[in-house]
Amino acid sequence: MNSSKSPGLAGFGVLKNTTCHTEKKISVFFSIIFMTVGILSNSLAIAILMKAYQRFRQKSKASFLLLASGLVVTDLFGHLINGAIAVFVYASDKDWIRFNQSNILCSVFGICMVFFGLCPLFLGSVMAVERCIGVTKPIFHSTKMTSKHVKMMLTMVCLFAVLIALLPILRFRAYQIQASRTWCFYKTEHVEDWEDRFYLLLFSCLGLLALAISFLCNAVTGITLLRVKFKSQQRQGRSHHFEMIIQLLAIMCVSCICWSPFLVTMARIGIKESHSKETCETILFALRMATWNQILDPWVYILLRKAVLKNLYKITRGCCGVHIINLNMWELSSIKNSLKVAAISESPVSSKQINLQPLSSTGQ
Repeated sequence: MNSSKSPGLAGFGVLKNTTCHTEKKISVFFSIIFMTVGILSNSLAIAILMKAYQRFRQKSKASFLLLASGLVVTDLFGHLINGAIAVFVYASDKDWIRFNQSNILCSVFGICMVFFGLCPLFLGSVMAVERCIGVTKPIFHSTKMTSKHVKMMLTMVCLFAVLIALLPILRFRAYQIQASRTWCFYKTEHVEDWEDRFYLLLFSCLGLLALAISFLCNAVTGITLLRVKFKSQQRQGRSHHFEMIIQLLAIMCVSCICWSPFLVTMARIGIKESHSKETCETILFALRMATWNQILDPWVYILLRKAVLKNLYKITRGCCGVHIINLNMWELSSIKNSLKVAAISESPVSSKQINLQPLSSTGQ
């Protein structure tokens, strides 16, 4: 137990003086609920994506559907693998010494936690970049952003996340069993070695960078859509403008609220030179917050569509009795029409035609 230098017992040092006490029934309940809701929501999102891909095979939608599919599939496997290991640990009464003599299960658990934590954040930032390019540079997006390029980006993102997850193993640094004895991650207690601190800072910095890129690209996309809406009075792009703006706001809020506590907590542990004052309960709560992001991802990216927003509008109008938006704005909604409006608004020839339309109508 005290020979932490041994590879087989590298993760058991935290079990001797654990300071985190969690009730087994409550923890098992949370794990089962998180896993079940995550699997159901992501499975439903995959079914909707497959149906949408069969119905809409436009080139402008292909990149979004592929990226969204990669995100949802990653979240689904994350809930399946991590959830199954967590339930097994709880069912075994968290007796790691009995079923983890060679530290293989803890290493697999730690690799999965890092990979399925970073990969959705990376994919979310790539989706934000793709949407930003599609709105600001529609011609470049339609000609250069092909399905082949999107598949290459998905492969590169997954490989990069795998490399980050395998980095401690390649450096012969074992993942550690955390104080709650329910999950494995980088060393978070008595972090004194620079390499342990580096892994924590690398994970948190990459996650925060992905959130920052998503926030910046979504902000640029939202501003561009609003500019196009106010410049062009045409009716064909308004529905998609409202749909995209609401989705972008939801994406930014959910990602920042769910992931910021865990990433900031890991960064604080990595920065502090002395023993961190972060309690086990705080880390566990932040981890559960991050788990909710993978549950809400399919609802934000896939299920928050025009039909749902239209029904919410009808319910809100029926309850409040206030006329906010004309429902005729919801008639034509497609990414292709939105890209056409963006391209027309940036074209000098089209702007002249738009300015001449009132003159021709008055002449008639």
